[in-house]
Amino acid sequence: MSKLFGTDGVRGRAGKKLNAMNSMRLAMAAGIYFRKNAVNNKIIVGKDTRRSGYMIENAIVSGLTAIGYDVRQIGPMPTPAIAFLTEDLRCDAGIMISASHNPYYDNGVKFFDSYGNKLSEEAEAEIEKIFYNDALIEENQKEDFGIGRSKRIDDVIGRYIVHIKNSFPKNLTLHGVRVVLDTANGAAYKVAPTIFNELGAEVVLINDKPNGSNINLNCGALHPENLGEQVRNLRADVGFAFDGDADRLVVVDENGDVIDGDKLLGALSVYLKQMGKLQKNGAVATVMSNQALEDYLNENDIELYRCNVGDKYVLETFAKEGLNFGGEQSGHIILADFAKTGDALVAALAVMADLLTKKEPISKLLNPFELYPQLQNNLVIGKKIPLEEIEGYAQLVKKIEKQNIRVLVRYSGTENLLRVLLEGKDELILSKMMKEITELLESRLNG
Repeated sequence: MSKLFGTDGVRGRAGKKLNAMNSMRLAMAAGIYFRKNAVNNKIIVGKDTRRSGYMIENAIVSGLTAIGYDVRQIGPMPTPAIAFLTEDLRCDAGIMISASHNPYYDNGVKFFDSYGNKLSEEAEAEIEKIFYNDALIEENQKEDFGIGRSKRIDDVIGRYIVHIKNSFPKNLTLHGVRVVLDTANGAAYKVAPTIFNELGAEVVLINDKPNGSNINLNCGALHPENLGEQVRNLRADVGFAFDGDADRLVVVDENGDVIDGDKLLGALSVYLKQMGKLQKNGAVATVMSNQALEDYLNENDIELYRCNVGDKYVLETFAKEGLNFGGEQSGHIILADFAKTGDALVAALAVMADLLTKKEPISKLLNPFELYPQLQNNLVIGKKIPLEEIEGYAQLVKKIEKQNIRVLVRYSGTENLLRVLLEGKDELILSKMMKEITELLESRLNG
């Protein structure tokens, strides 16, 4: 049995891994799982702007109605909107059809529980088990009036817009601020300009005409250089780039330069603390974040909690430690007072609030510290052996760490790759140690 779930739901080539039959069966399995705690027998389904979303959406609706669920289809909306609306509309679950920042030919399915939270690994494992259980799938299919119904609703976009605007301080206005928005021809192409316009900004839109195949194509969070050029040419105050499902934010300053994700996390952590909105004076970042972020936060009496890569692990740390802010250096920023997952629009408005409060240009506001040098290497490998079982590996790591170098080595969850990251203050030593650890790992894993 092949593994379905990855780090963020089920993702793969549309028409292959995510074909109509698999999508329908996945919906049935998820519906059977959610029915254990069903209250309203209602599931909400949204999607981004990929052409394959039509096929997968219809397959998911067929699967859910076949086992008796009523479905609410809301069309293209950001992933965080699905998380919010699942709870707001009192649904038993939410489903988002998106492959986030991937090319248009990929697609994915993300699940949320009735509170708008992403599922635990245990819940995903249970859905996967049901997916492969032919007898259980068969016996749960309904007939006659037991079959569910589907309805498309268009008015929920207003609920989400009001919710996002409520995250912005009511004593502030964006009047007089020029903002360039790159919606990546994705799910935020309607809501993003509406929110910024209603708050008073002068908005310039780029990449806001999705056609089913241009999502993330040379635009959005993956290609902010295009946004930078527009910001510079138009003399805008700031630029925001979203990815295909708008759970990821990249910020461009007034000079057209891209702001590093760790610097964004650091600046917003300090801003929230100054506003009295940072719970327990703590923030969460993944193991990939630069050590300079941790040092900067410590200097500002903020404790940094680290977790595994993936925004669901950020949220797990929130719940465990009682925190409300954090994210990933890639731009998944979570302000838990207003979002259950990374929400690029909430994060963008937090940046604007900081900008208006301190009246500093973005280039200064979001560059509060210098990053330590990092080297990264993705090694193509022939086999995956537990790191602790690789001869000589533990000893070499100890040797590297004695030179004040942070070592992070992990296998890719979806490819035959080993990701190696070294971080320290001396680039020459970093290069030497990267060569040494790379040679050791390649010889052990490709021999």
